[in-house]
Amino acid sequence: MKILLFGGRGFMGQQFLSLYPDAVAPSVDIADAAAVGRALDAEKPDIVINAAGKTGVPNVDWCEDHQLETIHSNVTGPLVLLEECGRRGIYWVHLSSGCVYLGDNGGKGFSEDDPPNFDGSFYSRTKAWSEAVLREFPVLILRLRMPFDKAPHPRNLLNKLKEYTHILDAQNSITYLPDFLQAAGKLIAKRRTGIFNMVNAGSISPYRIMELYRELVDPSHTFERLQLKDLPQRVKAGRSTCVLSTKKLEGEGIAVRPVEEAVREALLAMKKW
Repeated sequence: MKILLFGGRGFMGQQFLSLYPDAVAPSVDIADAAAVGRALDAEKPDIVINAAGKTGVPNVDWCEDHQLETIHSNVTGPLVLLEECGRRGIYWVHLSSGCVYLGDNGGKGFSEDDPPNFDGSFYSRTKAWSEAVLREFPVLILRLRMPFDKAPHPRNLLNKLKEYTHILDAQNSITYLPDFLQAAGKLIAKRRTGIFNMVNAGSISPYRIMELYRELVDPSHTFERLQLKDLPQRVKAGRSTCVLSTKKLEGEGIAVRPVEEAVREALLAMKKW
């Protein structure tokens, strides 16, 4: 099984390389159809994984001021891959985001079939636009939300939160990367297609995460609660705060660990740094 990985130098690309260390990861602009075609013809992969995309540095506010660059990576690129992989009959996987919803859908969480209801950031709109097209085709679409693990990486949610003085107190679905990789590997092995919410079971607030950080890692850490109503005063773009359903993932026979259990495991591992 030969895997071609686009976006291999990025945070999620590196995660996939830990799962598939033999994957080929060329430095190719996925919005360049000719370059993508050459890479596919040269490597002749069985599977293509797209981990390229713009989320913004340090956060999605960046996308508000760099809309063409965001479109290039988050919309044009996936459509190029759809055409080039489709033309060659190659099975492919696209990393998307659950940040296209707002709320908890009456307590049951949003399923993969629920239409997006959040358009408060340009980033979220681009993810919804590309999903709207890709879901019509045999593509595996993996939705993450605020990925985290034990690693000292600026993209790790836990590292982001400990740098903030004010922490949002709103329930969210989030993704523990070790669990994500296990689940993704199983879906890819089965050649599944369609959208999957790749989050841990239940929900947790960033504020609760930092309470656990203070309890398990650093008792001296200080922070203040930020209410959802006060968030617009601190950010340029709106933020998706939402809870996703994991029923479809569980229907594949994949165990979905409770989110607080996963957060505790990651924090205890961080303590050993």
